[in-house]
Amino acid sequence: MKDYPAEKIRNIALTGHGSSGKTSLAAAFLFQTGVTSRLTKVDNGNTVTDFDPDEIARKISIQSALCHFTWKDHKINLIDCPGYTNFLWDTRASLRAVDAGVVLVCAVAGVEVGTEKVWEMMDELKLPRLIVINKIERENADFGRTMEAIHQFFGRKAVPVQLPIGQEKNFSGVVDLLSKKAYFFEKDESGQMKEGDIPADMADEVEKKYEELMEMVAESDEELMEKYFDQGELSQEDLTKGLRQSILAGDIVPVFVVSAILNMGIQPLLDGLVDLLPSPLEREAIPTVDGELKPSAEGPLAAFVFKTMSDPYTGRISVMRVFSGEVKGDEVVYNSTKDVEEKLSGLFFLQGKEQVTTAKVGVGEIVATAKLRATLTGDTLCAKGTNIKFPPIKFPEPSISFAIEPKTRADEDRISQAVHRVTEEDPTIRIERDPETNELIISGNGQLHVEIVTERLKKRYNVNVDLKPPKIPYKETIKGRSDVQGKYKKQTGGRGQYGDVKIKMEPLPRGKDFEFEDKIFGGAIPKNYIPSIEKGIQEARKKGVLAGYPVVDFKVTLYDGSYHEVDSSDIAFKIAASMAFKKGMKEAKPTILEPIMNVEVYTPEANMGDVMGALNSRRGKVLGMEQKGNMQVIRAQVPMAEMLDFEPTLTSITGGRGSFIMEFSHYEEVPQQLQSKIIEEAIREGRIKPEEEEK
Repeated sequence: MKDYPAEKIRNIALTGHGSSGKTSLAAAFLFQTGVTSRLTKVDNGNTVTDFDPDEIARKISIQSALCHFTWKDHKINLIDCPGYTNFLWDTRASLRAVDAGVVLVCAVAGVEVGTEKVWEMMDELKLPRLIVINKIERENADFGRTMEAIHQFFGRKAVPVQLPIGQEKNFSGVVDLLSKKAYFFEKDESGQMKEGDIPADMADEVEKKYEELMEMVAESDEELMEKYFDQGELSQEDLTKGLRQSILAGDIVPVFVVSAILNMGIQPLLDGLVDLLPSPLEREAIPTVDGELKPSAEGPLAAFVFKTMSDPYTGRISVMRVFSGEVKGDEVVYNSTKDVEEKLSGLFFLQGKEQVTTAKVGVGEIVATAKLRATLTGDTLCAKGTNIKFPPIKFPEPSISFAIEPKTRADEDRISQAVHRVTEEDPTIRIERDPETNELIISGNGQLHVEIVTERLKKRYNVNVDLKPPKIPYKETIKGRSDVQGKYKKQTGGRGQYGDVKIKMEPLPRGKDFEFEDKIFGGAIPKNYIPSIEKGIQEARKKGVLAGYPVVDFKVTLYDGSYHEVDSSDIAFKIAASMAFKKGMKEAKPTILEPIMNVEVYTPEANMGDVMGALNSRRGKVLGMEQKGNMQVIRAQVPMAEMLDFEPTLTSITGGRGSFIMEFSHYEEVPQQLQSKIIEEAIREGRIKPEEEEK
């Protein structure tokens, strides 16, 4: 494969809400540039970038996938990123590897929650970007309404550089405002394009939008502003050059129009990728742990591993972006994150799941290698002695948990290694054993996320598991006060055991967890036993008296007790403290707390009443509403226990157009009528014994 200098490379992420057409656009790019001989389609399950069996079956992107192609003697490395909120962690990682983003917006649905999220991610990384309005051929597509939504979400810096010629079934081409030319496309998926006259009924609108674009470009540069005032307009060369500078500075976001599935509008968009987006050398300095790094072909090697994949034949694949220097396929590199050396065993570019071997790559390239011993996602590979280190990726915390149970003894034997491989590939999945229930708990970013991981356990690693309902992390606390004694006395011949403590318990404000105060005076208990008493309470609070959940938000004051010169010991006082804690809990009006989630629901206005009804029926408190583009956003607080099956409910109510995000807010007391159900469940699970509850 031909080597391309960094100035001829474009590294771009395709982003946007799920089902906005990212994979279809990638397919159109690959077809238009001759990589594929036909226009592949998501519905046919034959696209280059959706190659995972789960993606083909579900017709959605689950993981970021790489491809590359050439256009106008430039190499474009493209990352097709997931858009559904369950998988945006992978998009976040991929954005660390690119120099610009393409944000797809559906001309029917408008700006959705996934669009907003990826925009925020790109703002954090200060990435230049362009917007592509896709699906303009669909029924109910509306360019004007979509532009209004874009302006509402992202501001007036989003400006069209193209206007659609017709829309819905009448979409036939685009008017390019930079050149003031009209391009018409065949509707046979061939992508054939011909230049023609701007339709007469669009002349006034084209002139108006052209003036708006020219003014915005002129305002971003003093020299261009002078030219604009002197001459009344800018040349096409000045307009294109000024637009590019404004895009790189983040002052303007150009808006293109395509129909990816019909392969219409693709060539002008490809021109835009090459002409308007930055090369790797035009990036601002890349932040490092100790400072920053300016991309350079002559500098020392510095590469960032942003993705880890598992291949049944190749094994672990590490995908990296080279930010400085060059790397050869047979050299030894230094992992500065792990402080170990790694011997490379070859390099290859990824074309979907296909591997294209290369001997070496230079600055700006995105390349993969296999079978590194210690290197994982977020690690830095550099030249030994330089110790360059890039900051880690900030992944979201899991929002939902399930218990997984191997179906057979053989599955149980295989699960440990399989879990290790899965968590290497997906850093946001947590699979841990609950020390209290001894259950294996899997936590992820949503029900779909967890279901797909368990399917991978089966398909890739032959591990069959049952997925049980999510565990709600209830906690217990007290509402009243108590004053109790815990006395442990045991005599079995020889030296006995003796510990005696008196404590007071009282509630603390929510979120204060635990306080221990020592008020022993006069040596009633020797000082050396005090830590054991606190430790006894800390261990006992891991399991409350109502349903066996951890106890929080309470204070223990140790104020008296007694000891024995010979028989007292650390263990005796630890046991005595545990006895006092259990007794004090029962007398201090114990209650159960549940996690409350902050929820944002995006819904079409027509479905807003039904969605609010669904939230209210789940003990939700609606905090407010606002309109964002075509969607209404409902903000509410809802108990986690009530949100576990909300995803299919919302899909049913909104016909798949609704979406939601949630994050932990705080703990609140469970209503009394529901506490008995939680206690009954705890007895069934063996968290507490019936006789303990009766006492």
